[in-house]
Amino acid sequence: MRIVYHLGAHFTDEERLLKSLLKDRDILTQHAVSVPGPKRYRHLLRDTVKELKGGQADRDTQALILDKIMEEALADRLILSWDSFLSLPPWVLDKKLYPVAGERVQAFNQIFPEIEAEFFLAIRNPATFLPMLLQRIEDKTYDDFIGATDLFTLRWSETLERIMKLSPGVPLTVWCDEDTPLIWPEVLRAVADLPEDVALRGDDDLLATLMAPEGLTRLQGYLANHPPGSVAQRRKIVTAFLEKFALPERLEAEVEMPGWTQEVVDALSQLYAQDVARIAQMPGVRFIAP
Repeated sequence: MRIVYHLGAHFTDEERLLKSLLKDRDILTQHAVSVPGPKRYRHLLRDTVKELKGGQADRDTQALILDKIMEEALADRLILSWDSFLSLPPWVLDKKLYPVAGERVQAFNQIFPEIEAEFFLAIRNPATFLPMLLQRIEDKTYDDFIGATDLFTLRWSETLERIMKLSPGVPLTVWCDEDTPLIWPEVLRAVADLPEDVALRGDDDLLATLMAPEGLTRLQGYLANHPPGSVAQRRKIVTAFLEKFALPERLEAEVEMPGWTQEVVDALSQLYAQDVARIAQMPGVRFIAP
């Protein structure tokens, strides 16, 4: 069996992955993929990490935890999703993005040290990520939130390096939240390890939140009548329909941070683009690009 950890990050998923996969639980079961509800494991894994204190769980403990998590008797793939695997929101920013991500992931991985793991992570432009993070932790002022952090040194690639350093050899798949509308079907199949030709009811879940109902209906009708011959062709079709039917208020992220100018936002966005290009070339990282 392989355990899949969907690590977040915050503000890139909002439980969408679980909801989409659970729509197709019958199909996943046919492919020996288990997707338990989050209440079955989030508190359990967090409490187990505290009890282990950095150590590895023994076989009896592993068996007990798996029995509590899984509804199926057997599975080849177990998918666990939580945007706080890397950190709870108040500790996401401290001079770096998710400064203890490596230690956190390693600690969770110690619960099942004898079972192969796989990591999945969506990243987001700090120019929109940080304002949403500040809103989430309302008890902090902007100055308290930023502290000694230099905004222009924040790099997701460094977060990935810390994860891979303490969990060497574990496959890591990364994508940009901004690209998700175009790559959502590929993300679902990558997480569940399903062939491209397996139909999933959750394929259009994200598009349904971004497009007018009329546009989504037309898109689905077009795809049914003109099945795309490749992933790239489907993306071109989706892009065309998004350009015509997308709801602008759903696509445009407003950035409001004390003291930030448009120049700051642009600079952070440019640095993010450079960081993404670096991540796409990092050894040990599978990058899903549109």
